[in-house]
Amino acid sequence: MTNTTTRGPLAGIRILELSGIGPGPFAGMLLADMGADVIVVERPAGVGAPSLGHNAILNRGKRSICIDLKAPRGADLILRLLENCDALIEGMRPGVMERLGLGPETCFARRPELVYGRMTGWGQSGPLAQSAGHDINYIALSGALWYSGEPGTVPVAPPTLVGDLGGGALYLAMGILAALLQVRAGGRGQVIDAAVLDGSANLMNLLLSFHGSGAMPVERGLGLLDGYFCYGAYRCADDRFVAIGALEPQFFAELLQRLGLGDDEAFAHPEDKSTWPRARARLQQLFSTAHQSSWCELLEGTDACFAPVLDPREAAIHPHLVARNVYRECDGVLQTAPAPRFSGFPGANVGPIPLPGEDWKVILADVGMTDAQAQAWVDCGVVSAVA
Repeated sequence: MTNTTTRGPLAGIRILELSGIGPGPFAGMLLADMGADVIVVERPAGVGAPSLGHNAILNRGKRSICIDLKAPRGADLILRLLENCDALIEGMRPGVMERLGLGPETCFARRPELVYGRMTGWGQSGPLAQSAGHDINYIALSGALWYSGEPGTVPVAPPTLVGDLGGGALYLAMGILAALLQVRAGGRGQVIDAAVLDGSANLMNLLLSFHGSGAMPVERGLGLLDGYFCYGAYRCADDRFVAIGALEPQFFAELLQRLGLGDDEAFAHPEDKSTWPRARARLQQLFSTAHQSSWCELLEGTDACFAPVLDPREAAIHPHLVARNVYRECDGVLQTAPAPRFSGFPGANVGPIPLPGEDWKVILADVGMTDAQAQAWVDCGVVSAVA
């Protein structure tokens, strides 16, 4: 298989990604979606987490080769591949790449212009750098989890979205692109230290602006986005949910008018936080009288700042998402379209999802190896051949 995602602003950029979990592969997917040639180095079969096969959406548009990094000559082959690459993505714990003989200095000696992207949870330095962790741990410590939940409840955040992907993958991809621009302008390669902790903390700056203005106090449930009755979700008669975000006065007025609540005393003084619990209870009582579909008929498409809470399968067939072709099913796998969209590349499609290791011959040929030389890497146990 060859990478068919050649139409995009990053065409001509080649990236070597050492397979991991979560944010590193997601960053690689973002870059592949934009046209970069991303070669994912996967572990041999039976090593590490089981392969997702054609469900590995984060590998779409990439080419795959299986290399045993712990084999005696594994690092030599990686360095050979890097000679032909613009960037590297790795998600090991700090120090592991150095122990493998693939630390930044070694790689820069072989390829001075290389952008060396490092993805971790806690960062390359600091007291917790060597500790295990996952998305929820990083966003808990960074402060990003604090406002996620109603007063008196356990904080809950959408799994992986705030930390691994928002605070990790997106910042890694942005850092790699910025460093590539500097290299293109004549600069040297450099290390990108992307930590989920740092990125998720950085995402807090809008909330911190609200906090500084008094709109989001530390006490949960008293802020505009975590306590105000016109910003939140409500249960309907069919146990489905709707979401309201009528923050501005004109949207708030339209919501009340369409719900027939314009004269209701519960909403007479929205600036008084002591009235918020009563107003929230009144809205909950009202929404519980009809099914989600009924509220959609009344409010969807208006300036009441309304949306139904949908599961992914429902979202895929919602008319607005269908019109924008947001969801699609490729080879039986439900996935979402690349984002953002580029006017210069309308209708760009995602590439197929490779099976682990299936592109080994083409990848090795790209660095000038003959069939016999490529086969030698298989015979010595560094590369796992896939017919």
